[in-house]
Order: sequence, then structure tokens, then C-alpha cells
Amino acid sequence: MRRRTGGRSARVRSAVLDATLEALAEVDPSEVTISEIARRAGVHATSIQRRWGSRENVLLDAMLTLSQEKLPIPDTGNLRDDMLGFARSMTAYFATPLGEALVQTMAATADDAILAANRTQFWQARYDTARVIIDRAILRKEVAAETDPQLAMELLVAPLHFRKLLTRQAIDDRFIENMVDTLVRGLS
Repeated sequence: MRRRTGGRSARVRSAVLDATLEALAEVDPSEVTISEIARRAGVHATSIQRRWGSRENVLLDAMLTLSQEKLPIPDTGNLRDDMLGFARSMTAYFATPLGEALVQTMAATADDAILAANRTQFWQARYDTARVIIDRAILRKEVAAETDPQLAMELLVAPLHFRKLLTRQAIDDRFIENMVDTLVRGLS
């Protein structure tokens, strides 16, 4: 039997993911239950259980889906501009209430083994998606063939998260340009 790509299944998925993100933005992640998501989405909790299997899987799916929508991978034709575009979109995302909540959620899951595993899975999926920035730079010979795409992306993302979560310093365009220029020089 072939799955339908639209229709009721797509509407339920969209409603559940939207409800999950709404809940994450409003309450502590530990308080986001399948029952609460179901109530907000207007679906039965058993529908969520059947499709996702666990609360953690719903949270992960919602965060990955949102990050793919809100943090597209730029393709400008050069490494510097791709990195600038990606860093700027992350910074803009951090400034939204939902972005703020999700950043806090991702940082606050260290003591919960399931959420920590999902956090690892989330970041790996994001790095797997974003590595194309470095892969294209390798093809254009902007960086050496042996450049580690994940490490390069970690070096781009880490200072943004450091400022957002730890030092709470501003992330303005001057900072982003200086950071990217330093990183690109180091990779070149």
C-alpha cells in the first residue's frame, strides 16, 4: 500500500508539529507531553503515538522540520557568502521567540538521556545538511580537499551559540563578518 503525500496525513503531521513548537515556546520542554500536543493539535494522542512512537521523536521531528524551513542552506557561489548567509539566518532565527525557546531546549537537555540522544541526532542531521557549504567550497577549490565539513560548520555555529547562551553578547553583522572572515582565512 502506497502512502499518500498529502491529505489528512499531511494535515495531521503539520498540526502536530505546529502544536509541538507552540508548546515548546510556551512551557518547559519537560512539560510538553503527547497529551498536551494532541490537545493543541486537535488530534487523538494515539495518532501521535502511532506515528512518532514517543514524545521525544515528536520533539525531534518538530525541531528538525522547523530548522530546515527557517535555516535554509545558502548557495551564493562562494564560501564566504554562504557562511555569512547561514550565520545571518541563524542569528535572525535566534531573535524569534520560538528560536529562543528551541535554543534553550537544545541546551537544557543534558540530564535527560533521551533528549540528549535526540539533541545529538538533531545536530548530526543539521551538520549533514549544512556540510554542502563546505563540499561545494572543496569542489570550487576554495578550501583543501581534506577539509572536515562537520568541523568547519561547528566552527561557524559554535560562536553564535556561545554568545546566545553563555555570554549573552550581541550578535551583530560586524561580529558575523569578522567571525566568518577569520574562519574562511583559517580554512583557506
